[in-house]
Amino acid sequence: VRSLTPREQIYNIPNILTATRLVAAPIVGYLVLHEQHKWALGLFAYAGITDLVDGWIARKYKLQTVVGSVIDPMADKFLMTILTVTLSMNGLLPVSLATLILGRDVSLAVAALYWRYASLPAPKTFKRYWDFSLPSAEVHPTTMSKYNTFLQLLLIGATLAYPVVTADNHHLGIMHDIGLEKLDLAQFMTYFQILVAGTTAWSGLSYAFLKDAVKILGKDEQLKLKQGRRGRAIIGVTFGSVVIAAAYLALTKDLPKKKEEGVVA
Repeated sequence: VRSLTPREQIYNIPNILTATRLVAAPIVGYLVLHEQHKWALGLFAYAGITDLVDGWIARKYKLQTVVGSVIDPMADKFLMTILTVTLSMNGLLPVSLATLILGRDVSLAVAALYWRYASLPAPKTFKRYWDFSLPSAEVHPTTMSKYNTFLQLLLIGATLAYPVVTADNHHLGIMHDIGLEKLDLAQFMTYFQILVAGTTAWSGLSYAFLKDAVKILGKDEQLKLKQGRRGRAIIGVTFGSVVIAAAYLALTKDLPKKKEEGVVA
């Protein structure tokens, strides 16, 4: 008997493009670790282009699917996480900044797990917990969070491009012609990293202090307020600890390294 339950056509071009980004993410990480920077940069560019193209195709030809809405941001986060880890491992990204970026995501994930459980209508079963057709809370990215995501993406791209540019005599010659030296570029990257560290800290803490960032669904207003406060407290404690740890790493590990390289005085 044929099922009457409607099923989405998930095998379409946007979802296939998104799937290729999921596959590309660990390959980019492998290339970074093995210092194949040109290939890594090229594959990163491919991921960025397909991220734009798949969304455009899905909207234009009405190919949006629930699966696509899940795996698209998953692919982006997967790629960013792998690159943050691998770029930090080979010394291109400060350990303190990587700690801050990853710690923010973990803190928000822990709070999201709590909000989901606390706001889920009874009965609270494992199956119902993961049934997202039962909405219980809505997360609204803060303005700073949106800016931070954009800046993080730019920084990762610039960090991938940095060894390509500085290892190529042709590019160094062009830089010299316009009055820039390799040290100037290194200093620019340091300032950019400081900027992203600031926006990452600000965006993470904004979820701890802004009540409108998360909307708990339900009718019991007092309970919703209590659940909101508890979730924000989780972010405040966990991400606050991450910020302290990142500051310690910056002062004890990254700053001495920058001084040794002559990037900072």
